[in-house]
Amino acid sequence: MAELLTERAALGVIATLAVLGLFVMLCRARRVSTTVEDAVMDMLHRMSKASSDLREGLTEEAANRATPHLREMLRCVAVGITDHDGTLLSWDGGANDHYEFLRQSIERAITNCCKELVEHRSIGCEFPGPCPMHSAMIVPLVVEGDVAGTIIVVSGVPNKRQIRMAEESARFVSTQLELAVLQRSRQQLAQAEVKALRAQISPHFIYNALNTISSLIRTDQEHARELLLDFAEFTRYSFRTDGFFTTLSDELTNIDRYLTIEQARYGQRLSVRLKVAPEVLQVVLPFLVLQPLVENAVRHGLAKKPGGGILTITAEDHGAEALISVEDTGVGMDPDRLFDDLKDAHTTGAHVGIGNINDRMRSVFGEEYALVVETAPDAGMKVIIKVPKFSRGVRPSLSLVQPSADVPNTAEQPVISG
Repeated sequence: MAELLTERAALGVIATLAVLGLFVMLCRARRVSTTVEDAVMDMLHRMSKASSDLREGLTEEAANRATPHLREMLRCVAVGITDHDGTLLSWDGGANDHYEFLRQSIERAITNCCKELVEHRSIGCEFPGPCPMHSAMIVPLVVEGDVAGTIIVVSGVPNKRQIRMAEESARFVSTQLELAVLQRSRQQLAQAEVKALRAQISPHFIYNALNTISSLIRTDQEHARELLLDFAEFTRYSFRTDGFFTTLSDELTNIDRYLTIEQARYGQRLSVRLKVAPEVLQVVLPFLVLQPLVENAVRHGLAKKPGGGILTITAEDHGAEALISVEDTGVGMDPDRLFDDLKDAHTTGAHVGIGNINDRMRSVFGEEYALVVETAPDAGMKVIIKVPKFSRGVRPSLSLVQPSADVPNTAEQPVISG
């Protein structure tokens, strides 16, 4: 993920330089009475519109939205965009009947990955009267080393500067398309991380949950029915496929189901204490961030301690942030060993859940939102998560679970199984 972010930053710098280059050339080329400030505002507006359209990738719909902005920026006769096969995706402006004359040049530009300049006198145009096209510059759009398509800039008058502007426009469009590729890669990585966390939902838990439910069918059918419903809702939420974010309320609801099943298994060995401030229930956090920490506390902390212990989940209001902690009074571990396990988690599989969550928090919110872990042998473990109340681009998907009365809405709610 760090490499992805670094590459995105580099592409952002390239895009900025392309914008500045285009702006300087446009300011020199214009013979209008507008102020420099107006020209800047117009340029930034057009670039912003074109950028957002191209971030979707090189599709016909995106090209149709982007070409008008590109033509306005370049002040040319027409702008066209093709795909990697030379098929025209969009054409904005005049001289659109000249596209057929440009096909061979487009194919050469794609095959040889080089720009092609087509003069009007070389195409055998039979347009009655003065033709709006003087020349056409065809520049390949290179994305990650491959030609993704071409941009065609049609000029109405001899203008060497416009040829250079066509090259800069191609660089700008290519950069936006590369950012689109990186965005898709980022989404794919996020999906892989969530899948990895789902895989950490222990098969032993599923087996033991079903075993616990089956043992209650003969002795307490109503309790078994309730646990079966909780188990169904827990798995439905944990294995849902939509969205990368959820609310703290939904995450706690799912954790409540998990703990209900575990308490039916462990009895008085597992005590749970919840302390949640109502004002942070709607804080948005990455999907499946808390549940693996709770499962880790139960399986590796409390289950291994004779007599069990206490699991405490706290969520507090902290100004612009929410502070969430998962703490157990279990066996704990050596901090140095935990550090080594996390460092090699991608190869050993040890504590991969904590390492995955730590990476996701840092990649979504920034380095300052890394996990804080406090532990020592025979001293339990406490994992602290800091979540901003607002972060650009972080929105929850539609809730798949109904609000539960078990989600705490008071200052403190102890739950003790027995």
